[in-house]
Amino acid sequence: MTQANMENAYAGESQAHMRYLIFSEVAEREGKPNIARLFRAIAYAEQVHATNHYRALGNVNDTVANLDMAIAGETFEVEEMYPVYHEVAKFQGERESEKSTHYALEAEKIHAKMYQKAKEAALQGKDMELGVVSICPVCGYTVEGEVPEFCPICGTPKASFKSF
Repeated sequence: MTQANMENAYAGESQAHMRYLIFSEVAEREGKPNIARLFRAIAYAEQVHATNHYRALGNVNDTVANLDMAIAGETFEVEEMYPVYHEVAKFQGERESEKSTHYALEAEKIHAKMYQKAKEAALQGKDMELGVVSICPVCGYTVEGEVPEFCPICGTPKASFKSF
């Protein structure tokens, strides 16, 4: 029962973290910087809770094991989850969900490849070679190095991408 409780707590805290970051963006756009800052601060606290729960579940390991878990998760999303979710959304005529699942599916394919590249370096005891990684804020398209003029998935202009 404790394991199920901790998994549920981890899921809830993770969702709260993301929800509050999304709410922060809304408050920022509405010109309410202090409310935005409050949402970001509490989002961080929720991330701390989620991290503690995830550790208690024994899910934080060395980099290679963490990459294996990341690759498995991305592969599941690409091969099973998003194709099914996308087809259901299409069948039910839910255009926003259809678009959202398409965006996620295409980005997850890239993520799986990037994690695989990272794992190859980690298996050799090295850090990976990695240029600037840029993300489309609309669909999550991920690119290392040169950003295209327009996102190849959703058409968002290059200037909108966030770089890491």
